[in-house]
Amino acid sequence: MNGPIASRRQLLVGLSAGAAIPVLAACGSSPAEARSFPISLSEAEWRKRLTKDEYRILREAGTERPYSSPLNSEKRSGTFVCAGCGNELYSSRTKYDSKTGWPSFWAAIDKGAVGTSTDYKIGYPRTEVHCADCGGHLGHIFSDGPKPTGQRHCINGLALDFRPA
Repeated sequence: MNGPIASRRQLLVGLSAGAAIPVLAACGSSPAEARSFPISLSEAEWRKRLTKDEYRILREAGTERPYSSPLNSEKRSGTFVCAGCGNELYSSRTKYDSKTGWPSFWAAIDKGAVGTSTDYKIGYPRTEVHCADCGGHLGHIFSDGPKPTGQRHCINGLALDFRPA
């Protein structure tokens, strides 16, 4: 009788461990945070440089409320840069209204402007996008955007500053 009970116990432990993997993955640092970047500041320096809300978004991978950013309705010609380090990220030419409540772009300004990593924070994988220079969290990339890329870079407005042309 010990054999079948031990087998069921092992099965339950195995299933529990498998279910815990996404939860544990969400607790760890994202790959963007683990890498080194050209611009590297201490947490104290980041806190001094950024507002409380910018810090929460860029350094703690937070999300702003939808429709709360004035950049969502920004229509002038110019460049969107990282609010943490000033790296040029997106051109106004690739911005569009995704009707999601966040500034959205169908492509970064160039291939080296942003980086990506896999984010498991809500239990399933999403493509996180971060600044290639400082590693600051910008938002996520989804595959429901317009042509020519089919991508939607869904970006927190607090992660960006706008520089008019």
